[in-house]
Amino acid sequence: MAQLNRDQLLQLARSEVQEITVNEMKNRVDSGDAMTLIDIRERDEWVQGHIPDASFLPRGHLELQIEQHQPDRTQPVVIYCAGGVRSLLAARNVKEMGYTDVYSLNGGFGGWKNAGLPFKVPTVLSDEQGIRYSRHTILDEIGEEGQIKLLDSKVLMIGAGGLGSPAAIYLAAAGVGQLGIIDFDVVDVSNLQRQVLHGESDVGRPKVESARDRIAEINPDVNVVGYREPITSHNAFEIMQGYDVVINGSDNFPTRYLVNDACQMLGIPLVDASIFMFEGQVTVYQPEQADADSPCYRCLYPDPPPPGEVPSCAEAGVLGVLPGIVGSIQAIEAIKLIVGIGEALSGKLLMIDTLDMTFRTLTVNRDVDCPVCGDDPSVIELIDYEQFCGMPSFDEHATDNVAESFAETVATNGAGQPDLVKA
Repeated sequence: MAQLNRDQLLQLARSEVQEITVNEMKNRVDSGDAMTLIDIRERDEWVQGHIPDASFLPRGHLELQIEQHQPDRTQPVVIYCAGGVRSLLAARNVKEMGYTDVYSLNGGFGGWKNAGLPFKVPTVLSDEQGIRYSRHTILDEIGEEGQIKLLDSKVLMIGAGGLGSPAAIYLAAAGVGQLGIIDFDVVDVSNLQRQVLHGESDVGRPKVESARDRIAEINPDVNVVGYREPITSHNAFEIMQGYDVVINGSDNFPTRYLVNDACQMLGIPLVDASIFMFEGQVTVYQPEQADADSPCYRCLYPDPPPPGEVPSCAEAGVLGVLPGIVGSIQAIEAIKLIVGIGEALSGKLLMIDTLDMTFRTLTVNRDVDCPVCGDDPSVIELIDYEQFCGMPSFDEHATDNVAESFAETVATNGAGQPDLVKA
């Protein structure tokens, strides 16, 4: 085999690889051509600026990971570096993998920038954050971009009890930038059996203060905003506006209906859950997807139950580990919504029975007659539901969630209930 020097190797690459100028590529992108743009520079080059919509794939990982960025070998791929030399050799290797429409950007990023074309300076993780979130960033579905989305996100927790505790802990560990926590209760000894956000030394302290201290120990990146007040029709919009996702871990029906209505009106996704004895339920309500038949809480339960019909967990009991399972699932659903990965539990009700360890998923259809999200809604402003349920919001003597274990009623398609089909 003949030995090639540097210039001969580049000459050979130019004879085999198509080059595209920065203006040609800009025109093709502007005209709607679906071109996969790969930046093969090193990280310190990438953070100084890159072409919009380019994927960061350092030269050493190109052949190993390009299929994850463009699996179709017939689609156009443009590879660029700083000046157009490394990209020539890289594009040649990609062609050898079977890609048929590969280009090297002539002049590279330097040519693009010097031509006065727009570029983006990315937000990047610090060195310490790179270590902390390394198990996230190596996941292709999350990566550094997804982790930055988490750091920029705001999640509101309704309640810092059984469900709020595991959800808050895992969202904090995941790097959610701001956690709002609404709870005006104080820590009681009876909470410690399941509310893992609090400890023995916190007994008697406000839960929002205990939660703030615990989360600070888990992750100093997280800003905790505490609301030691009940959520009502008067303050719900003011508190909830600006949050990306709301997680409902409330312990009573008035709050659950109020939060659902507020999320629907504000267009904020709601990750809802309930627990009772050995059973749990989780679902996601996405108001912005109403046209796609995404239901809301009122589609499942149109009217609050009369006082005393459903026992609370203080009356019936709850397995201490159960909220850990259900609250963790809520955290997962929130992360999926923020990063934009996977399939949310929107339009689906996940039902968990820990006694026989079964997980069932029911499909939930939007009720076109729903008073909140239906085709002709009758509830167009917030309502305080205490008068319907005969109990105050955030009853400080209640523990965890009031049960909504209406599975049997739902499964039999009872009067006023939406049509549920087992998935």
